[in-house]
Amino acid sequence: MTTQLFNVGQTFGVKAPAALVIEGFSATDHPLIPPATPYVFRQGLAALIAFLRDPAGDAFLLTGPTGSGKTSLVCQVAARLNWPVQSVTCHGRLELSDLVGQFVLIDGSTRFVHGPLAVAVREGHLLLLNEIDLMDPAELAGLNDVIEGQPLVIAQNGGEVIRPHPKFRVFATGNSAGAGDTTGLYQGVLRQNLAFLDRFRVLPVGYLEPEVELGVLAGAVPSLPPEVGEKLIAVANEVRRLFVGEGESTAQLTITLSTRTLVRWARLALTFRGAPQPIRFALEQALTARADPDQREAIHRVAADVMGDLWIGSPAA
Repeated sequence: MTTQLFNVGQTFGVKAPAALVIEGFSATDHPLIPPATPYVFRQGLAALIAFLRDPAGDAFLLTGPTGSGKTSLVCQVAARLNWPVQSVTCHGRLELSDLVGQFVLIDGSTRFVHGPLAVAVREGHLLLLNEIDLMDPAELAGLNDVIEGQPLVIAQNGGEVIRPHPKFRVFATGNSAGAGDTTGLYQGVLRQNLAFLDRFRVLPVGYLEPEVELGVLAGAVPSLPPEVGEKLIAVANEVRRLFVGEGESTAQLTITLSTRTLVRWARLALTFRGAPQPIRFALEQALTARADPDQREAIHRVAADVMGDLWIGSPAA
C-alpha cells in the first residue's frame, strides 16, 4: 500500500499549523478502513497524531468510562487517513494464539491462518484491542516484544518470522488504566502486568463537552430543535455523573448515557413525536428498558426534572 501526506487541519477539521502533516495511506478501498462518520475531534487528537507519526516503541491506551468514545476516536482518525484497523474485542478467554493465528481445517486439510496481530504486523495496520483490561495479563505479556518493534516469531507455524511494517501501531481501550476496577461498575476487569503497562502511552478520555456534543447532535439529527438538544444533553450529563458516582444524589447508576445512546434517543424522540410522551417513550427504547426498575425510575425522574413540559410534550413543539 502506498502512502501519502495529509494536512492535519484540513483532514480533521481542527486548528493546526498549515505545515503540519501526517502520513497515511492513499488507497481508500481497503475493507478494513473504518467508515468515516460525522465526528468532532477533541483535544486528545494531538496525542494520537504524535503517536501515529512516531510510536518510538510504545503502544497507546485510551482509558475512560463506557460510552466516552474511546474506540470511535481511534477509528475516525484511521478512517480519515485510510489506515486499516484490525479490531479485536478482548475477553477473559482470549489467548495470544487467537491474535497470532492458528491451524484450521480448510477443504479437508489443515492450514495456518494468520490472526489480526500477525496481519497488522505484516501489513502495517492498526491493531486495536478493545476492553483490554478484560484479558488475561499473562496472555497480553506476549505482546511486549512486538510493541517494542521486534519481529513476531510464530513458533507454531514452523518458526515463521514477521518483521514489523513501519506503519504497524498498537492501540488499546479500557475502562480502567490497567490497575483494576475500584468502582464495582465493570465486571471482569483485571489488574494488568506492570511491565506490559509500562509500554503504553495513556490518554484519559471523558465524555464530550456539552457544546461539542450539541454539534454532534445537530449533525446526526439536524431537525432536532437546539433547545431540545441542550436539555437532552443536560439529562445525559446528570446520568453520567450518577454513573461515575459524582452526582448530588447518593444513588449510583450502573448504566449510562453514551453519545451513541444520546443520538439514538434524539432520533427516536422525533420518530415518535406524534405519540403520547414521545421523549419518555424514546428514552425507554434507547436506554432505560434494560435498567432495573429502581434505576429506570431514577433516570426518568432526572429527565422529568430537566425536560420540564417537554417530558410530556413533543420535541418538535
